[in-house]
Amino acid sequence: MKLTHLGMLLCPLVLLSACNDDDNPVQVAKSGAISKVQLGPRPAFLVDQLAEGELKDTLKACVDNMNSYAVSDFSIGHRGAPLMFPEHTRESYVAAARMGAGVLECDVAFTKDAELVCRHSHADLHTTTDVLAVPELAAKCSIPFIPADAVNGVDATAECRTSDFTLAEYKSLQGKMDAANKQATTVEEYMDATPSFRSDLYADTGTLLSHKESIALFKELGVKMTPELKTPSAQDLAAAGITQQEFAQKMIDEYIEAGIEPSQVYVQSFSIEDVEFWIANNPEFGEQAVYLIYLLDGVPSPAEIAAKGIKIVAPIYTSLVEQQAGVVVATDYAKELKAEGLDLITWTIERRYTDYPELEVLNVLKKELELVGVFSDWPATVTFFDNCVK
Repeated sequence: MKLTHLGMLLCPLVLLSACNDDDNPVQVAKSGAISKVQLGPRPAFLVDQLAEGELKDTLKACVDNMNSYAVSDFSIGHRGAPLMFPEHTRESYVAAARMGAGVLECDVAFTKDAELVCRHSHADLHTTTDVLAVPELAAKCSIPFIPADAVNGVDATAECRTSDFTLAEYKSLQGKMDAANKQATTVEEYMDATPSFRSDLYADTGTLLSHKESIALFKELGVKMTPELKTPSAQDLAAAGITQQEFAQKMIDEYIEAGIEPSQVYVQSFSIEDVEFWIANNPEFGEQAVYLIYLLDGVPSPAEIAAKGIKIVAPIYTSLVEQQAGVVVATDYAKELKAEGLDLITWTIERRYTDYPELEVLNVLKKELELVGVFSDWPATVTFFDNCVK
């Protein structure tokens, strides 16, 4: 099996400059745009795990015969490449772009001074950054670290919100792999909890970004952008002195101010009210606004969603595929969404929501359901599949 063309990880992924090894397939132009894609050995490894059959034959032929891979808009970097890099950091985003992700995600939260930042939640700094290791900032957390009490069955806890800090304070933090040890009795134990299926190999750097900085980086990398408006609490809104609609509009305004064409942006939210707001008030961005769906209870029907003018929905992939007699197939719900003319995106491959083979899932998502894109914690997998299966 040929693996050299898959681009072994021979040079640091966190650099924007090109490697000096002429034989290495990864080259990054000085402007930052990705000129060649590096996939590493994982796609070939996943092919090897497939059951014998047509899909494995097709993908193995691709592994053996394809010498280069193209950047793919089907491949969306979910928070960057957080399987191995601290999520929502510059390093994670660059790694995802180098793996051919044509679209990158900044989950958008805000700070105490109402500045927008890339963070999966308004309340995850205690698990995704080193804030607890910085005493003067840890003291500002909504809930400073409380050690576990095994005798009384009490878990360790902390809550550090983006709205607890100014942008300058936020930018002083370093990203880490998202994890917490609930049995910890010290801050050090609490922070040292990366799960076994991830890695701390690249976790010694984790440059946090504002939303504006993510826009500039994504533009430099030559990728499209999919910001997700995170739902703040009343506490967050009060701390920053803004309303939900002002938050939703501010996110759009930062793309307009940066001169980004709406066609390059897929704004997203789990709140259908946010999506409706964009459609009504920013129709050029609302045209490809994405309604995210997790649990189906309480969610409007596919017909009701389409009637609101929403054109793209993004349910979790376990709503779109299931196993029947050991075979991955499309769900009835997925077929209903397609029947209403809705375009589909899904999340998140390589995040262990099921034990379904990733490549079998992608085969149904792309060939049968014709998805617009697939979020992945390791975008090389989706980039590889999109290049190999037409």
